[in-house]
Amino acid sequence: MGRVFVAGSINMDVVATAERHPRIGETVAGREVLYFPGGKGANQAVAAAKLGARVALIGRLGKDLFGDELMAFLAAQEIELSFVRQTNEAHTGTAIITTANADNTIVVIPGANGLVSTADVGAAALAKGDIAVSQFEIPLATISAFFNRARMAGATTILNPAPALACERDLLDLADVLILNENELALLAKTELRDTDDHARFIEAARSLQAGRDKTICVTLGKRGVLALVNGEPLIVAGRAVKAVDTTGAGDCFVGAMAAQLAQRKPIGEALAYANTAASISVQRMGAAPSMPTAAEVLSACRPGEGRDPITTGCRC
Repeated sequence: MGRVFVAGSINMDVVATAERHPRIGETVAGREVLYFPGGKGANQAVAAAKLGARVALIGRLGKDLFGDELMAFLAAQEIELSFVRQTNEAHTGTAIITTANADNTIVVIPGANGLVSTADVGAAALAKGDIAVSQFEIPLATISAFFNRARMAGATTILNPAPALACERDLLDLADVLILNENELALLAKTELRDTDDHARFIEAARSLQAGRDKTICVTLGKRGVLALVNGEPLIVAGRAVKAVDTTGAGDCFVGAMAAQLAQRKPIGEALAYANTAASISVQRMGAAPSMPTAAEVLSACRPGEGRDPITTGCRC
């Protein structure tokens, strides 16, 4: 089984819960304030580790209280942290999150995440069969260097271009697997998309990003499930009906689960269905990294008989 190397952000999430989101210029009374480990890199690493993968995280933290707390939390998840540096040059990354009616708004202050360098990713020795994962909360040049090293080593690269940012096509082409939501797809494909659009619109947009038939593109559509292009052909994973409590980190759960499954050499269709189930569990509890499910929880949630339809694939666990 390969290892999962995640180069990405590590944040402390400061979460305010409220009855509803305030309008511009408005103040609303909140219910409580909560502190959760987060950051897309950390979330994805925790998800992969809890689902059975051997995981190493590459990133930066400040030498501050949040940094110390996050190091302790990540170590407890049995994630290798030898490539995580604490620095005096910047504070630990922080996300300010408002949650209301299971939806959230997020403001991210990168802090030390903005200092993750090509030297940081160069310290990791990747090998054939490993999975290299990154997102857009660290410098794009660092991601490019990381993926070039991974490609040279024969590792599989997974890019989650979130939060949505314009980037050079060369970076997208370094990804063997591209995982993104409809907003990120719309930006990169330079088109307009709504979450209510039919699947054909998403397929058309995804095809515009597919440099070759060997690139897999996964579009996460929340309660509608997942649409993917695999070997140039569309694959739809049906959504799962659950009572969502907090959607923060659901996309990261999906990415981490995909990485864990691919590290275990699972077929892409099976990996997609497994990741969809894992993400549906994560939204049923508060927090980002702490909401990630275990392999036993995903196995328990799988529906008997799913995964037999070549077009609409469920969970084969």
